[in-house]
Amino acid sequence: MKRKLLCGLLAALTLTCATVKAAPSRVVPVQVDGTVLSQGVNYLQSGVTYVPLRGLLDAFGGWSVWWDSSRKVAAAASGSQSVTANPSRNTVTVNGRTYSGKVFVERGRTYIPLRTLATALGGSVAWDPQLGGAAVTSPGADHNAMDLYWLSRIISAESRGENMTGQIAVGNVVLNRVAAKEFPNTIPAVIFDRKHDVQFTPVSNGTVYLPPTAKSVEAAKRVLNGENTAGKALYFYAPALSQGTWINANRAYLKTIGWHRFYL
Repeated sequence: MKRKLLCGLLAALTLTCATVKAAPSRVVPVQVDGTVLSQGVNYLQSGVTYVPLRGLLDAFGGWSVWWDSSRKVAAAASGSQSVTANPSRNTVTVNGRTYSGKVFVERGRTYIPLRTLATALGGSVAWDPQLGGAAVTSPGADHNAMDLYWLSRIISAESRGENMTGQIAVGNVVLNRVAAKEFPNTIPAVIFDRKHDVQFTPVSNGTVYLPPTAKSVEAAKRVLNGENTAGKALYFYAPALSQGTWINANRAYLKTIGWHRFYL
């Protein structure tokens, strides 16, 4: 009888341990306004992305962050705004309002739930399947983070070394496609469109994933602000790199900018 009771207790203990076992986590990239966070690593666990508090607020800009040893919390301030992250209570307090969510310290960094803090401060968060991580648009940002991230990269990959007029023109083609009914209606979807095979060579050769030049980031911002040097062009190709057979046979020529020919 005692042996059966002992076995039952051991089985219950095993079940309890299995129940409280932490969910697996993996490292994921997070970008804010087109720039990937570089402070520490970011984790995805049970559908929640966790980032270092200091890394996120430094990316937002204008925040002071410190560890309050007397209260054992991470604290931050920016003007009249304040943030407190409490690992012992698993809470994040933003401007006097407290949110529940896992908070933990790892290698001297305090980690908080990304979406909880970003949205509480007026920003927005979206999952980017092409990045395999989160895209964060900071409070008051002029451009959507995911749009800026991918537009700057396709401009850089397609026209690195071109003058500003040429780089803006490449970005114009992407936005023109977003507005055209025969193409997808978002910038990332246009860039990674495979309906009629790969549309942009950098997607197939992988250069679209490389960091953009500062000039390409500027070009992307100018395109998103409405600047246009390519008119209503929907296609382009570089004669030095491609024969453009289908485009030449099926689309109307518009103009040449730098080493690219643009077509309607």
